[in-house]
Amino acid sequence: MNKTTEYIDALLLSEREKAALPKTDIRAVHQALDAEHRTYSREDDSPQGSVKARLEHAWPDSLAKGQLIKDDEGRDQLQAMPKATRSSMFPDPWRTNPVGRFWDRLRGRDVTPRYVSRLTKEEQASEQKWRTVGTIRRYVLLILTLAQTVVATWYMKTILPYQGWALINPMDMVGQDIWVSFMQLLPYMLQTGILILFAVLFCWVSAGFWTALMGFLQLLIGRDKYSISASTVGDEPLNPEHRTALIMPICNEDVSRVFAGLRATWESVKATGNAAHFDVYILSDSYNPDICVAEQKAWMELIAEVQGEGQIFYRRRRRRMKRKSGNIDDFCRRWGNQYSYMVVLDADSVMSGECLSGLVRLMEANPNAGIIQSSPKASGMDTLYARCQQFATRVYGPLFTAGLHFWQLGESHYWGHNAIIRVKPFIEHCALAPLPGEGSFAGSILSHDFVEAALMRRAGWGVWIAYDLPGSYEELPPNLLDELKRDRRWCHGNLMNFRLFLVKGMHPVHRAVFLTGVMSYLSAPLWFMFLALSTALQVVHALTEPQYFLQPRQLFPVWPQWRPELAIALFASTMVLLFLPKLLSIMLIWCKGTKEYGGFWRVTLSLLLEVLFSVLLAPVRMLFHTVFVVSAFLGWEVVWNSPQRDDDSTPWGEAFMRHGSQLLLGLVWAVGMAWLDLRFLFWLAPIVFSLILSPFVSVISSRSTVGLRTKRWKLFLIPEEYSPPQVLVDTDKYLEMNRRRILDDGFMHAVFNPSLNALATAMATARHRASKVLEIARDRHVEQALNETPEKLNRDRRLVLLSDPVTMARLHYRVWNAPERYSSWVNHYQSLVLNSQALQGRASSAR
Repeated sequence: MNKTTEYIDALLLSEREKAALPKTDIRAVHQALDAEHRTYSREDDSPQGSVKARLEHAWPDSLAKGQLIKDDEGRDQLQAMPKATRSSMFPDPWRTNPVGRFWDRLRGRDVTPRYVSRLTKEEQASEQKWRTVGTIRRYVLLILTLAQTVVATWYMKTILPYQGWALINPMDMVGQDIWVSFMQLLPYMLQTGILILFAVLFCWVSAGFWTALMGFLQLLIGRDKYSISASTVGDEPLNPEHRTALIMPICNEDVSRVFAGLRATWESVKATGNAAHFDVYILSDSYNPDICVAEQKAWMELIAEVQGEGQIFYRRRRRRMKRKSGNIDDFCRRWGNQYSYMVVLDADSVMSGECLSGLVRLMEANPNAGIIQSSPKASGMDTLYARCQQFATRVYGPLFTAGLHFWQLGESHYWGHNAIIRVKPFIEHCALAPLPGEGSFAGSILSHDFVEAALMRRAGWGVWIAYDLPGSYEELPPNLLDELKRDRRWCHGNLMNFRLFLVKGMHPVHRAVFLTGVMSYLSAPLWFMFLALSTALQVVHALTEPQYFLQPRQLFPVWPQWRPELAIALFASTMVLLFLPKLLSIMLIWCKGTKEYGGFWRVTLSLLLEVLFSVLLAPVRMLFHTVFVVSAFLGWEVVWNSPQRDDDSTPWGEAFMRHGSQLLLGLVWAVGMAWLDLRFLFWLAPIVFSLILSPFVSVISSRSTVGLRTKRWKLFLIPEEYSPPQVLVDTDKYLEMNRRRILDDGFMHAVFNPSLNALATAMATARHRASKVLEIARDRHVEQALNETPEKLNRDRRLVLLSDPVTMARLHYRVWNAPERYSSWVNHYQSLVLNSQALQGRASSAR
């Protein structure tokens, strides 16, 4: 068998079609496949003529009529996106300095903002009722939180050992020995720091408690007058004039999981009969060439399997500006004005057709709504860590989400995915300018979702949470370390967002959202400082002589005192605030039925195990988040890698590398406190022993075997596991199917495999007009690549080749036409473990 015969066998043709091809040379094969009989001045350009034929034979059911077009140079191009109709989308520069704004106003340079509300008086009147109710509710929350904090802080002050606050007079210390003055003041300085930190942390815990309590009452009563879901019946026909785009920005994600979830979502939409109202856009920022090719192949397969021609589109950006938010902005500029709404999906999102149709109905019933956020439920994970976390979010999450809605109403959160957005106001008001200045808190905004919600509300549009709308799902990180990688990005992003706290026009609720976003991570170093100061106070008490006399001529000494009964009462009250939401959650499940959670005893045991698990993990997260906050302020770089979205156990080596410092700190802390005062070690035991056990908990909880064992025992069971909805069943089915036919080493296949090379050539985006300079550059890229072994060809150089249709055609021709000359490439390709199912089409593909 010669090389030409081998090439013909690799084509996805019938035996009769193969027999009709010439066997003389490979160039003749391409000429025979070219229905237009084009001639090329260069022999290695001949594969460009057969691109259309190779595609049509490989994926006959994936190509819509007219989808294969000609570029400016007459080359075949696969039109993977509809024709662009551009809109203008530009950001206003941030003016984060209120003093500068005041000075501009004095000089008459104040600019009328674009975000002045566009609502009519009638529309504003219709919203006035819920706005008034929302304002009253927030004042109630503020009063409850502050009152609770004041009482708790007063109790904390009374139980601290040194009570000579009123006797301290700095003027009496003038002329006194500095060391004596320092030792007199030290306990009170430590106590002052402890009190301040306690007040801040207790206020944070108190706000969460009242949020969960109101959420419990909302869900228990089952009626919510101001719920946005109450604005529709649920079966209204969709308006054909209002079309919706489902957009999924991805970047180097698990291709099998992305397209499995997308297929299940689309088939669920089709089952509702509303598919004509939706289009799907896969917006790729992937820069791994192997993944890029795998995405293109998966897109073609998806179209064929769901008959999605003309409705499911794919685009890979060559210039990745502003990460995910830039990808969405790019879509809005090019195709946004073709749609009334868009639903943003994450790479692990799955949404039912009923949920998506429901979101569209809510938008149509509420013309003043700019964003409606669904409440995604976590599911689909197998590791112990992920199953415990998805159980916790499934049990506790509804309370906090309903509570957020109760306090915020139409000035709520947006989490960046599984939400519907009104496209026109998003284009007009939600473009994000980089933050001004230099340093780690300047530049492109990392956590875009909170900022986009704030800008939408600033322009007068509502931002709602449809907390009671079912059918929205997501996945969680499989282990602790992967979750912490994600937290590092979120931490930096939330700290950056706080620079917008004083930006003009922001609604007070969204200023509070920026503040709570910061506190989500700043609470960790504050808690660590609280523990450190408490430990220091204990050290001072144990190792130094108390200063009984703080003033000259003081008649009576000030004795250190302990009030154990008050300490126990305050500790118990704090535990109530922390754990009562969990108890309320389980009570709600007990009231509404425990069958889907494994029954009464199993769900109760699962709750107790989750509480133990959260106690073990809280100090670990505290130290990691403290490091994240400090690193953000010090300007350490944040690498924006996609989080691990599949079950993945943590190796012991990595666990001890990541948690080793925590283990050491826990040991030193425990030994030191045991030596000083065993009674204080009792109070610190949950902290120090959690740190000591952290590497072991991290490894064991990351294992799927342990998680699946708890699943068999019906522990941490959630309704989506007991009675999985069809969209999740389909996702699992398609994920298994996609993994059987997964394409590894996609770039090498795009060079050698005729069908995949045709696909890569047709979808290449660098379609420049011919020029002498360009030809020289192309020849240099191809020659340099072929003169090296494929292993030495780095990612960026592969991406340059993959982006140019001419270089891909020339690479393909040369490795087939002269395999003896490019033996390193041929040998490397033949050494790959090829998945035969990944290359199947109308016929089997040979090498």
